[in-house]
Amino acid sequence: MKRLFDFAVALVASVLLAIPIVMVMLAVRLTSPGPALYWSERVGRHNRIFKMPKFRSMRIDTPAVATHLLQDPEQWLTPIGSFLRKSSLDELPQLWSILCGDMSLVGPRPALFNQDDLITLRTSKGVHELVPGLTGWAQINGRDELPIPDKVQLDAEYLQRRSFLFDLKILWMTAVKVLARQGVSH
Repeated sequence: MKRLFDFAVALVASVLLAIPIVMVMLAVRLTSPGPALYWSERVGRHNRIFKMPKFRSMRIDTPAVATHLLQDPEQWLTPIGSFLRKSSLDELPQLWSILCGDMSLVGPRPALFNQDDLITLRTSKGVHELVPGLTGWAQINGRDELPIPDKVQLDAEYLQRRSFLFDLKILWMTAVKVLARQGVSH
């Protein structure tokens, strides 16, 4: 049922958001050199690597590491990068990953391929068995501000508590946080 719900919501959202998606794509292309989309290597279910699209908010020469590991993340942002991240508009292309089955609406956020500490901790807690999500329990409880052990603990809590109603609660809380632009540090 979760997969069917994910697919239906992602399909409807893709249609309803088609015009804003095209507008963001054009804005990215017009404000910085390079493609509109950035395909990031991410860790999916069972620690399988997949390519996750995002609207590009960083310059094309940015090192492929988590933003918090960059010495001065602000220097790497495109002219509209900060806005895209704070508004979460950079995440819209992930609807494609949900349609393809690489992601779910709700689950742990997919780790970068080189976030070995996060991947190891998630694997030890069984979190790697989950399909990664566009949003998740850790996302709404701190997002970028959480230390990795706390994030993994929240992911493990989601693993234990997961249900359709819990997913709906997380989606609702995500909408509230995104509209308030809470928890984004870069």
